[in-house]
Amino acid sequence: MVRWRSGTVRAIRRRWRGAVELDVETADGVLRALAYPELVGDPQEHDRVLLNVGALVMGLGTGGYALVVAIPDRLPPDPSADGATREAGHLVKARYTPLQAIRLGVDEEASPHRAVMAAADSLDGMPVVTADLHSALPAVLAGIKADKPQATIAYVMTDGGALPAWFSRTLDGLRDHLAGTITTGQAFGGDLEASTVHTGLLAARHVLAADITVVAQGPGNLGTGTAWGFSGVALGEAVNAIATLGGRPVGSLRVSDGDGRPRHRGVSHHSLTAYGKVALLPADLPVPDGLEPRLAAEIDAALAPLAARHRLVRVRTDGLDEALRASPVGLSTMGRGLDQDHAYFLTAAAAGRHAASLI
Repeated sequence: MVRWRSGTVRAIRRRWRGAVELDVETADGVLRALAYPELVGDPQEHDRVLLNVGALVMGLGTGGYALVVAIPDRLPPDPSADGATREAGHLVKARYTPLQAIRLGVDEEASPHRAVMAAADSLDGMPVVTADLHSALPAVLAGIKADKPQATIAYVMTDGGALPAWFSRTLDGLRDHLAGTITTGQAFGGDLEASTVHTGLLAARHVLAADITVVAQGPGNLGTGTAWGFSGVALGEAVNAIATLGGRPVGSLRVSDGDGRPRHRGVSHHSLTAYGKVALLPADLPVPDGLEPRLAAEIDAALAPLAARHRLVRVRTDGLDEALRASPVGLSTMGRGLDQDHAYFLTAAAAGRHAASLI
């Protein structure tokens, strides 16, 4: 349930696209808070704000902010009625929650892309990299750009993690390296909005003219430690969508030599479930060369049962470490950087390199 607090903005810490980080004084002390101006208005010092502090109280890592629910004494104006197409939307995201957002869908009648989307029914063989964690995105991009620096890349964000794309500082830092972000399902705040992964993929190809698309959930995820209880398992369904639409699925395996949890060492059980049980159509599963021999042997053994359906692809890794270290945004997964979990980022970069080889 919601844990409420009321407080006063004492300082504006920093801003990035779509979000403002604040210090808010409450009865519990000064809390770090986050506001999304498109939802609640632009907070200023001395504003009274209402907060949801649930994630902060629980000590969650990625979601460890108090979230501004309202600036009650200075409500934002209604959206402009000046005819701007973005205000003509009918897609309701985060549906039936108090902060449901109404957005213009890329394929709605009022959309300038309506005719293109109505005619679109194929990805024309476009490679699409699927990853179960948002942290893989910059590493996949590094692998693509290492070989095809001029490639046009789109990001389709699913709704398994953060719903607002604005939460991601990674996306803010990658703006100049992506053709655009498409938020799908209940997720919102991308450059384009889509109701399903299918329409998001078609928009990536036919509206953003992407050569390669990356599909992954937003920052954060939901996991219970069981085989099926993880939001990233939905990437298996994304594989089915990609193949059904005539794309080329490329699975970025979740591999780790730094995670302390046995279920995520080697190939994570999440990847084995998503690709081994949920994905019903074949995908390319890139495996980087040059991994430490023990880890490489564990990966080969884990992936052997998947070879009946998927194509296991060995990928050379020369130059990928340099590409990862030159990433325009910091690399971090579960609090571990490149040197603390090199295999994770190298495997994601290998998936990007393989996708680049297909265009």
